[in-house]
Amino acid sequence: MIRLTVPSLDQSDFDAVEAVLKSGYLVQGPQVATFEHEIARVSQTLNAVAVTNCTAALQMTLLALDVQPRDLVLVTAYSWVSTANIIELCGAQPVFVDIDPDTFNMCPLALEQVLDRLMQNPAMKARVKAIMPVHTFGQMADMPRILELANAYGIPVVEDAACALAAKLEGRAAGSWGIMGCFSFHPRKAITTGEGGAITTSDNQIAWKLKVLRNHGQDPDASGVDFVLPGFNNRMTEFQGALGLSQMTKLERIVKARQDAARVYDDLLKDSPLQPPRVAQNSEHVYQSYVTLLPAQYAHQRSSLIATLKARGIETNIGTWHMPLTRYYRSRYGYAEGDFPIADHVFARALTLPLFEGITFEQQHSVVSNILEILKHN
Repeated sequence: MIRLTVPSLDQSDFDAVEAVLKSGYLVQGPQVATFEHEIARVSQTLNAVAVTNCTAALQMTLLALDVQPRDLVLVTAYSWVSTANIIELCGAQPVFVDIDPDTFNMCPLALEQVLDRLMQNPAMKARVKAIMPVHTFGQMADMPRILELANAYGIPVVEDAACALAAKLEGRAAGSWGIMGCFSFHPRKAITTGEGGAITTSDNQIAWKLKVLRNHGQDPDASGVDFVLPGFNNRMTEFQGALGLSQMTKLERIVKARQDAARVYDDLLKDSPLQPPRVAQNSEHVYQSYVTLLPAQYAHQRSSLIATLKARGIETNIGTWHMPLTRYYRSRYGYAEGDFPIADHVFARALTLPLFEGITFEQQHSVVSNILEILKHN
């Protein structure tokens, strides 16, 4: 089976975890602290706060910004559903923004149109509390333009950088553009701690609040135990921190291998009916996933294509989710096809190909040749 993804794990990772388990010091200690330092360094920020997963990280960012029930958070229409769910779980409402047809990221023009509409109504304007772009599949959103629009209205920006550790735009790292950035260490990401996440920020006061929220509301700077806010138990374990530290030593190598494999796919797909990922100028894509677009006439056959490929020993998948058209958001807010035409178009056609550090040219050739052969006979 050519897997969709395979985590880059080796003996050094196993040894790091074993050493922590043998120490008996298992929850949020020096390993986690050093891992946080490395995440902050790569993300070009002053602080990183490690937590249980990226969903928890995203929710904590909104709570750190004091997002309240009935507030509005502008978010891309095309992402894993947790990006919108955490807004709902704060009692706020996601306001979806359509995407760019090339990068699949939040479209600045669509964002401008949504902001113009909301800001014309004083009651709605007062409810807008944050903008949350997603760096989809490991390529950064157009942060200069998004920040320009956000700053015009004094709206904070939180980066959902779950897929984008080490990605850059104009030489500036993912997680360093907004007031906060959130990363995932799920096994489908470049480095993994099993589950796990981190929040980056260069605002020391926000970093303090995040640490409070992470650990039952306990003040991390108090000389004794003092609970200053209601908080979660979102602490990362020490063996996750040790695994993350070991993984970070391989980050540059892993990202380069993914980028090299992406270039192989680009060449194999040249002159084919599939559209390879398009990379924006001055963008360093880290390829958490390699997502192509099927020809429009084959969109209705995507499910059967995925099933046929699996029967042939090749794992593929859709890209990610058109969140407004999932059952919950469709029924709660009345969204329908046509409300977000670019997301409609991309969601119907996106196909994720296998990509991981150790994938071989022969495996990639087999993936592409099987796809083209199946499409040719359908």
